[in-house]
Amino acid sequence: MRLRYRFRLYPDHAQRGALARAFGCARVVFNDAVRAREDARAAGRPFPKDGELSTRLITRAKQTEARSWLGEVSAVVLQQSLRDAETAYKNFFASLRGERRGRRLGAPRFKSRKDARQSIRFTANARWSITGSGRLNLPKIGAVKVKWSRTLPATPTSVTVIKDAAGRYFASFVIDTGPAADAARMSGSDHSVGIDLGLTHFAILDDGTKIDSPRFLRRAEKKVKKAQREMSRKQKGSKNREKARLKVARAHARVADARREFHHQLSTRLIRENQAIGVEDLAVNGLARTRLAKSVHDAGWSQFVAMLAYKAERYGRTLIKIGRFVPASRTCSYCDHVDGLKPLHIREWTCPACGVLLDRDVNSARNVKKAAGLAASACGAPIRPEPVLAQRNEAGSHGLPPEACAA
Repeated sequence: MRLRYRFRLYPDHAQRGALARAFGCARVVFNDAVRAREDARAAGRPFPKDGELSTRLITRAKQTEARSWLGEVSAVVLQQSLRDAETAYKNFFASLRGERRGRRLGAPRFKSRKDARQSIRFTANARWSITGSGRLNLPKIGAVKVKWSRTLPATPTSVTVIKDAAGRYFASFVIDTGPAADAARMSGSDHSVGIDLGLTHFAILDDGTKIDSPRFLRRAEKKVKKAQREMSRKQKGSKNREKARLKVARAHARVADARREFHHQLSTRLIRENQAIGVEDLAVNGLARTRLAKSVHDAGWSQFVAMLAYKAERYGRTLIKIGRFVPASRTCSYCDHVDGLKPLHIREWTCPACGVLLDRDVNSARNVKKAAGLAASACGAPIRPEPVLAQRNEAGSHGLPPEACAA
């Protein structure tokens, strides 16, 4: 399995200048590749091949006066920029043909020097290395100080140097991990869990455990708003506005980092303690268009579920996503009776069939576990609930009579 390990870099003044030149050269080569393809499309000619672009935009361009400064950076950085442009076009055409899953992609666009994020990539043939003192030695940049927060489990195949919107530098290493080594790091478990994700409580487990939502953005909202107001008062294009923009970016970066750390810790804990996990496949894009949009984005459900997915694959666990239309919050987890719609302010309800008082969130987590097939019967075998007929007032039937729905 291929993973990324990211570490903070602290380049000195000269190294920041060298990195800025490398970012600029990679951006220029990428834009030249996009322009060459656009010119060929406008003229009705076939797209130039990768080898032709490499010769024209890198090898010959270095020999010209207008592009002689391309020789100041590693050639591997420029080649990887061309490869990024080629990948962008492949993904664009695959999206047009419907061969690529996910949202539809647009055509590659020109990169700007004012983009918030800049990056360059060094592969193994670039001869980068990690020195004995723990520094990252990059060609034509030098030995950059690294803050090692953990050890690398294997030898990296490539490293990407990133500068984010807050002006911070990171080194992202690509690691190929082995299934045997990953299995040895995580002991086996015979437990399973159903998870209901929410806003008041971030996660509710089927055993009744409720994990509070940290609400990182809500807690930092006052500082973020103040920084944004200060930036709005600065003249566009001035140095003071750039300083204010950095303050805003750093405030958002602190929120994002704290949220990511919380997701990592919780997802690792759940993967370590359980062999199988059931979670609901939430329609985050739809919920983000409601009045709860800020709270939904603050919770970061998609990032958390994505972490559960890749960690489950890495450590041999099972992650089951149930359909978003399963009536988990309206079904009694004791007798499987499906009740009517429940507004969000109703946190407890009594089942009219068996009379049990149900906590909405805990009941939903138990139904998620059942729908995932992780609940056990009296003999210990996993069970799945029987399909339940849709009610007339459920979404999709639009109040039609039964004979019309059957037709």
